[in-house]
Amino acid sequence: MVSKNLLSLQALAARVPDGAMLAVPPDYSCVALAATLALIRRGVRRLHLLAVPQSGMQADLLIGAGCVATIECAAVTLGELGPAPRFTEAVKSGRVCIKDSTCPAIHAALQASEKGLPFLPSRGIIGSDLLRVRPDWALIDNPFPPHDPLVALPALKPDIALFHAPFADRHGNVWIGRRRELMTMAHAAKESLVTVEEVRDIDLMADEIFAAGALSSLYVGAIAEAKNGAWPLALPGVYEADEAALRRYAELASSEAGFAHYLSEANAARHAAE
Repeated sequence: MVSKNLLSLQALAARVPDGAMLAVPPDYSCVALAATLALIRRGVRRLHLLAVPQSGMQADLLIGAGCVATIECAAVTLGELGPAPRFTEAVKSGRVCIKDSTCPAIHAALQASEKGLPFLPSRGIIGSDLLRVRPDWALIDNPFPPHDPLVALPALKPDIALFHAPFADRHGNVWIGRRRELMTMAHAAKESLVTVEEVRDIDLMADEIFAAGALSSLYVGAIAEAKNGAWPLALPGVYEADEAALRRYAELASSEAGFAHYLSEANAARHAAE
C-alpha cells in the first residue's frame, strides 16, 4: 500500500481540492503543519475548515494566506500566547465566515458520520445563543420519557481529514496512539491524508499492542513523509513544541506584513528541509 500511496508533500497537498471541507486536529494533538505550508504554496482556496474541535496556528496560517472561506470550530487561539491574530482580523473584517460550535457538538456530529447516521442528539447546547446562530441545528423532542427537548446535530462528513503522525507501516497503517480524535476524524471523512515522521518496515496490525493505537489503511488515502512535520507545534511522544518559534509567530502575525515575512521564511525553511 505504501509504495503505491506514499506521495511527496506536494502531491499530497494536490489531493486537497478547492472548496473542500478539511478536518484538522487541535494544536495539542498531531497537526500537519508541513502539509499546511504545502497547501498554502499550492494556493488552495475556499476551504471549509473544520477544527476538531479547536485550532490555533494551523487555522491562523490558512486564514492569513487566504485559503479559508468558512471555519467551523469551538475556538481558535494561540493559547497562552493570546488570540490567533489572522483569524481575529478575518472574522472582524467579515472576510471569513465563522460557524460557532462547541467541542461536544463537533465530536457528536463527526460520530454521526462515523456511525452512518444522519444526526446525533445533544442536550448541553439548550439555553445557549448557539441555537440562534446555527439554523442548521434542530430542536426536537425526545421520543422517550421524559420527552424533553434535544438538539439534533446534522452529521459532519469532511472531504478530507489531515493530520501528522509519528510513523506508518509498510502497509499504510498509521500509528496514532491515544489521539482518538484522529480516529474519529478518519472514520468520518471521505479520506484521510497523513504526513508521518517515517515509514517503518513493520506491520502494525500484526502486533496486538501496536494495533490498539493504529489507524487502519482502509481509512488512509495517502501518506507523505515529512520530518518534523508538526513543528513548531509538538508531536506528542516524539518532540516538544518550540515555544520560542511559536512566540515569534504570534508577534509577526499580528500584522499582515509580519505574517507575509513569516510565511516566506517558513516556506523557504521547509523547502530546504525537503
